[in-house]
Amino acid sequence: MHTPDMTQDNIARIRELFPNCVTEAKDKNGNLSLAVDFDALRQELSNSIVEGERERYRLDWPGKKEAMLAANAPIAKTLRPCREESVDFDTTQNLFIEGDNLDALKLLQETYLGKVKMIYIDPPYNTGNDFIYDDNFAETADAYLERSNQKDASGRLVANTESNGRFHSDWLSMMYPRLKLARNLLAEDGAIFISCDDHEQASLKKICDEIFGEDNFTGQIVVKSNPRGSMSDATLGQMCEYLILYSKNINIVSIIGHILSDKMSSEYKFEEKGRKYRLLGLRQRGGFWRRSERPNLYFPIYVTKDSNTLSLVEDKSNSIAVLPIQPSSGEDGTWRWSKEKISKNLDELIAKPIHRNGVLAYDIFQKDYLDNGDQERRTKAKSLWDEKEVNYQNGTQELKSLMGSGIFLYAKPVYLIKRVMEMMQCSPNDLILDFFAGSSTTAHAVMQMNAEDGGNRRFIMVQLPEACDEKSEAAKAGFATIAEISKERIRRAGKKIKEELAAKQKSASVQKLDTGFRVLKVDSSNMNDVFYNPDAVTQKTLMEAVSSIKYDRSDEDLLFQVLLDWGVELSLPVRRETMQGKTVFFVDENALVACFDKNITEELVQELAKLQPVRAVFRDDGFASDAVKINVEQIFRLLSPGTLVKTL
Repeated sequence: MHTPDMTQDNIARIRELFPNCVTEAKDKNGNLSLAVDFDALRQELSNSIVEGERERYRLDWPGKKEAMLAANAPIAKTLRPCREESVDFDTTQNLFIEGDNLDALKLLQETYLGKVKMIYIDPPYNTGNDFIYDDNFAETADAYLERSNQKDASGRLVANTESNGRFHSDWLSMMYPRLKLARNLLAEDGAIFISCDDHEQASLKKICDEIFGEDNFTGQIVVKSNPRGSMSDATLGQMCEYLILYSKNINIVSIIGHILSDKMSSEYKFEEKGRKYRLLGLRQRGGFWRRSERPNLYFPIYVTKDSNTLSLVEDKSNSIAVLPIQPSSGEDGTWRWSKEKISKNLDELIAKPIHRNGVLAYDIFQKDYLDNGDQERRTKAKSLWDEKEVNYQNGTQELKSLMGSGIFLYAKPVYLIKRVMEMMQCSPNDLILDFFAGSSTTAHAVMQMNAEDGGNRRFIMVQLPEACDEKSEAAKAGFATIAEISKERIRRAGKKIKEELAAKQKSASVQKLDTGFRVLKVDSSNMNDVFYNPDAVTQKTLMEAVSSIKYDRSDEDLLFQVLLDWGVELSLPVRRETMQGKTVFFVDENALVACFDKNITEELVQELAKLQPVRAVFRDDGFASDAVKINVEQIFRLLSPGTLVKTL
């Protein structure tokens, strides 16, 4: 019932004439809206340089400072184990973290700093139909979802549309802190692959340049994901998406390319001393092929007439000079190899006689060998992937065969992720992270590749428990959240992969293959609020402050809190044992020993100290008496001086 907003009409007219002069800014209420950049508009309307803010090369948006702060802001949260939803909880090395990925990335910083070889993520594309995280540390998840209009009265997530006042800035503010934290987790020889489309490709490239460093931009791969072209409202039928690749350190990372396909291997049709090879022309065919561009690569190679042997030294009576001449134009060209390299590798070159215009001549070829050793022959990774296997329809079919039709839309194909791992030379024990897990295609690909080559690669999946639409096929099939779909997909994929291995009579491989995963859920800290705010204690709540631990937390909850605090890997094997009537946890045998029972005696402490664990932990209120609590440190100092002792 309001009259039209003339200001917005005027801004729209300016946007038509000068699109570069309209930007995004926050209004007096803190909401994003379109606004005029008057400095830019003044310059457009002036025939001389207008004085204003000093120019600099940078990417800015409303909320960038808050996004930078969000990456560094501490959180009072933990990861709570969930045995009933896990598979092979005690022995698996894989993790599935359910919760906001910003929280998860913060909780992983201590434990997995510099340990992740490869990160693959498929974040929201900001198309106007997807969910964007709204990060606010001063309120609960439900509160910020409602405040930011991501939930309606029924609690349903709503679309990320421009009509909600949500533009590029919100997407950038969501991605920036997550990518910054992800970089910390990458190993020095690690790399991150990010799927995107045209909506945010340019913005994503710019923030990655800032976070990872422009020098560490390793490439952009065009993926032919939809050969028929998207039938959306776009002017062009979109056939492709992108994989943007950044290295932690481009001078160390090893992008080794892809194993040759059977089709390419068939090109190696010659054989010499048991080694297959193909012939590659030594004359430069592309790039800097002209003599004027690389004159030092223009020189004669001499072919001995009677034996076809090669030399860089002329035998005037018995040799023919071969020069890198372009046959079609007669222009002087260049060789691919220098004189020094040819001199050292003459045995890898061969001369083949040809007739040009009725005159005997020669072409020089390189014997390109197909290695028969342990190292598989590879070809350099290309910037265009157009194999039929990368068609995203394959991802839909793969998931349909496991879960049923319509359970999850737009899943990436397993082949795509395997292709990424293959070119990264992910060795058998590397760690792969995906913090926008979706349907967990990445976990499926890791298990599949391990089954194929006997590796023991590990994965960490992170997925928000985003509610499935009540009318969706997923909801009808009994899945309440995307995280539930993700976990079930890993269960079924692991079972199928093991069955296929067993059918090939590889029982040893089946036993070795890890298709389990340990479910951990992001939750509030195990410690009572008084632990953080002791001045908030009142006479009424004094008795509640006797224990520093919340009443509803289990011993395993406390154990994983300790693993996080001490930076111990969350996938290490856990063994439970009863000693003197108390439950004792052993993490990776002697790496950590924990007992959270009450009434712990000196006898139990002495027995544990004799095991000489690296770390030992107890409840602060778990000792039989104050005397026992006081003596714990002395007992360990006497029997196991190297043990780190901690109480909660």
